[in-house]
Amino acid sequence: MKRTAVVVINFRTPQLTIDCLETLVGEIDPSQDLVVVVDNDSGDDSLARIANHIEAQGWQDWVNLIPTGRNGGFSFGNNVGIESVEAKNYLLLNSDTLVRPGALETMRTALQERDDVGLVGPRLEWRDGTPQISCFRYRTPQSELITAASTGFVTKLFQNYAVALPLSDERTDPPWASFACILIRREVFDQVGLMDDGYFMYFEDIDFCRRARKSGWKVLYEPAARVVHLRGGSSNVKDALAKRKRPPRFYYESRARYFAKFYSRAGLWFTNLMWALGRTIELARVICTGRTQLTCQKESIDNWIGAWNPLKAKICNSQTTGKA
Repeated sequence: MKRTAVVVINFRTPQLTIDCLETLVGEIDPSQDLVVVVDNDSGDDSLARIANHIEAQGWQDWVNLIPTGRNGGFSFGNNVGIESVEAKNYLLLNSDTLVRPGALETMRTALQERDDVGLVGPRLEWRDGTPQISCFRYRTPQSELITAASTGFVTKLFQNYAVALPLSDERTDPPWASFACILIRREVFDQVGLMDDGYFMYFEDIDFCRRARKSGWKVLYEPAARVVHLRGGSSNVKDALAKRKRPPRFYYESRARYFAKFYSRAGLWFTNLMWALGRTIELARVICTGRTQLTCQKESIDNWIGAWNPLKAKICNSQTTGKA
């Protein structure tokens, strides 16, 4: 059994994946660790470029390249990598990340120090060292009201439901942390199952953390471990949201799946009503102040379209999908 298995998903980002692998040189012990690069059916020259680089650098003893044959999404690709190797812990790592020296060992140490911790997330940062928010509260119907309203008094009134947690230089136990980089103890998968591949992309990290915490595991934020997150390597959703453009349909399908799964189908509809209330508040603010609206194009329509059949994909069953 390996000490650590690092799983990197590639989808049409061969150079980012190669750059990510370069930062793991010296951080990986080939006799104890393994890196698994899962290509989610990129359909470009990714496989050839990554395979050629692995061979040219002589990394064959610590890097495996696995083509999936289809693009099943983020959870699907990570599950393929996880199931391909037996390890004591698994580092799920985006292709658009660069691991700072010592980060992996720092995360491993943090995991070993507390038996109640099942997941460890590092400090995510930009190339210049500026930190990124990577720890969060759960998304709730109240947080959807805050997001849609984008209005100061609403945010202040429901501040305890705001999703993003403040940046911290201290270890904390957040409800969930970004899966751009996350170290997960093997026993967590054994107990709660693999990631829910009913999500194509987005919301799968909060889903997994909720299931893990419900089973008694804690999530630890370890700021001493630092990982650069370039963002947007395989998806432009965050950029679209920032520019108020219409995100892909899978984003709203994932949103609907999450709320229906944890709050029931009626809870999803209530969530959409809370969002609609927030949107009404935002419209009133726009009319009164002339400020630009912040909601995305056709967001109200997409929320309800996603709610029509939110659980159409099979939800992972921990009794049948857990790692053997």
